Amino acid sequence: MKVALLGYGKMGQMIAGILEEQGHEVVLKVDIDNRDIVTNEELKMADVAIEFSMPKVAVENYKWCFDCGVPVVSGTTGWLERWDEVINYCNEKQGGFFYASNYSIGVNIFFHLNKVLAKVMSNFKEYGITLDETHHVHKLDAPSGTAITIAEGILENHDGYAKWALNDGKEILESELPITAHRIGEVPGIHKVTYKSGVDEISIEHSAYSREGFAKGAVAAAQFMVGKSGVFSMDDLLKF
Repeated sequence: MKVALLGYGKMGQMIAGILEEQGHEVVLKVDIDNRDIVTNEELKMADVAIEFSMPKVAVENYKWCFDCGVPVVSGTTGWLERWDEVINYCNEKQGGFFYASNYSIGVNIFFHLNKVLAKVMSNFKEYGITLDETHHVHKLDAPSGTAITIAEGILENHDGYAKWALNDGKEILESELPITAHRIGEVPGIHKVTYKSGVDEISIEHSAYSREGFAKGAVAAAQFMVGKSGVFSMDDLLKF
């Protein structure tokens, strides 16, 4: 598999190492220093692109890949307000797009369990729900894309809340599911959902030990996307 890496920060470098270990070839590395001089022909050398960049450039990276006929796997968060724009452009260009807010296999199992628990707890309104997430201090967006995915899974399966809201000191309405975001040290990622009543509480939690799980999941997604068009997610890869 020939891979273009769009974004070559810590995650991109870890993905490059895993690709090399598995016998794949990185044919292009794009970052802020060389984006302006990389040609379409260079991108077209790749069977698939893996994109972990910044929210402000992610959408343009996707469109670049769709224009060049290169399926793209992305884990960049913080751009989802432009989701419809990206999907419409992908379909217009008959491109391939795989998006996940988190590529960890364990986190995606957590997503699945979260939906099941929310559906069960929808019958027990005496339990209030809170969502806490903790990441390293370098993470720019809050709440995390993973936390938003968890919140959306709750909202889809529990009718006690109308929307989620970041707990940043402003008033949280009873109709809003509160998300509290912490930025501490070099924590890779911790997400916890708690259901609390006057007599007890139930919680589920996922803690990442390193970014390696995310990187391996992204490589698996890239292998899945070679030669494909359409829009896919981890549910398609893991067959939940």
